[in-house]
Amino acid sequence: MLDRILILSGPIASGKSTLANRLVERFGFVRLSSSNLILVLKPDVPQERLALQEAGDQLDRETQGQWVRDALVRRVGQLEQQHDPLFIVVDSIRTKEQAEGIRQAYGPQVFHIHLMAPDTVLADRVSDRARDGDVSLEEAKKNQTESSVNELADIADAVIETNRCVEEDVLVRAAGHMGLYGRGLTQLVDVLVGGQYGSEGKGNVASYLAREYDLLIRVGGPNAGHKVYEEPEPYTFHLLPSGTRHNSEAKLLLAPGAVLNVEILLKEIAECGVGADRLSIDPRCMLIEPADRESEERVKNDIGSTAQGVGAATARRILDRGKPGVRLAADEPLLKPFIRDASEVLDDAFSNSERVLLEGTQGSGLSLYHGFYPHVTSRDTTVSGCLAEAGIAPSRVRRTILVCRTFPIRVESPAGRTSGPMSLETSWDEVARRAGIDEAHLRRVERTSTTNRDRRVSEFDWALFRRAVTLNGPTDIALTFVDYIAGQNQDARRFDQLTPETIRFIEEVEKIAAAPVSLISTRFHNRCIIDRRAW
Repeated sequence: MLDRILILSGPIASGKSTLANRLVERFGFVRLSSSNLILVLKPDVPQERLALQEAGDQLDRETQGQWVRDALVRRVGQLEQQHDPLFIVVDSIRTKEQAEGIRQAYGPQVFHIHLMAPDTVLADRVSDRARDGDVSLEEAKKNQTESSVNELADIADAVIETNRCVEEDVLVRAAGHMGLYGRGLTQLVDVLVGGQYGSEGKGNVASYLAREYDLLIRVGGPNAGHKVYEEPEPYTFHLLPSGTRHNSEAKLLLAPGAVLNVEILLKEIAECGVGADRLSIDPRCMLIEPADRESEERVKNDIGSTAQGVGAATARRILDRGKPGVRLAADEPLLKPFIRDASEVLDDAFSNSERVLLEGTQGSGLSLYHGFYPHVTSRDTTVSGCLAEAGIAPSRVRRTILVCRTFPIRVESPAGRTSGPMSLETSWDEVARRAGIDEAHLRRVERTSTTNRDRRVSEFDWALFRRAVTLNGPTDIALTFVDYIAGQNQDARRFDQLTPETIRFIEEVEKIAAAPVSLISTRFHNRCIIDRRAW
């Protein structure tokens, strides 16, 4: 369906074709070239500027200036069934009669932008271009229509002086005048973050929700593994969004705050069959070097870090500014096909009213700023930190989903050290005994996704939970591992099939969060989610 027609006018070398081509690339406009149209209507005309000018004038005399309108009507009829919405840019018109004819045909769907610059600037541009068939500005202006083209500025909806801004500025101003950015001001982003010390089951929840979104975003680095249920074997994502496989239609974005291990990333890309047309990697993502991983061995031994080099790479990004050797994603040849500016990817998504899922990593209790220092990770893991890393404004957020497990975990402590404080630490045999589930199975599955180490476990930390609620302001809670409260919850498919003890637990969670428990994970399975959402 036709949404908008942009007509461009302006003198030779004012930037009309450049703007038209950028609109095609950036916003998916279809370009209608008046020069090409002349060659269709008058195939014997030489492809030279003076000849095209005269042929255009002749067509104006023959049709009272309506030949561009007639061609546009035919083109719209051909394209409306192929594009929804349909945006067309007419490059370009030269008379008021042409402009008025298009407005009479399409009314408020038409927007007219006139580009202009001083003759001295235009003359230099024409000279620099030296295109075959081009003539000097002085020769071009001998044509009466060309010499008076700036009169169209009086009837245009917007006038842009292209000598006062660069090419990208012209594109941004044109898009702004047409309201292309305002289309995306609705709240389209849902954010999923962890509420404890990581391993809350975010990956499986994100994978479950992924089918509802057009764009999936991951922040953080390979120090966090998100395990997703698949047959015959689960798959662990370290850098790609956890819904990559469960929604093969969704576009993927690694945002500028991500820290990348190129080897791990390329392995995931290959295993998931992700093409460059689907995945965008912001050029400003930091790359992990081998020396970064080596330098983190001390932190691994001191606080139980995964030692994947994320912290060291992040520190280098700050401390080594201006020094050689700091490589970003744009500097890695193997990533070149995937490099796209995240702000443009997001702008496109918002302009097209696409739904976005931003997937955080680790948990609020590990936040560099809000966790229990020094037993923290190298980034802010709260919703605010995730938004900052992705480059998304808070006003874009629709829902914030806080994922918490019934028994929080931390990685095992290094020898003679601790991986961090835990409230009322317990044991896996005690969890198994109370829930009535197999302890051996529990110990097999409760190992870290990235380093395959044992996990510590504690009773549900209500104070930590409230702190996470304060930090993240969730609209919804996703509660995972309710089978650890009672093993029979594994067979529950509805809320009322959960045990009374579990329901009481959920009700108390909702009171403390002042938010509903909208998603309940009963086990690690493809039918593990009880979905109570009202959205």
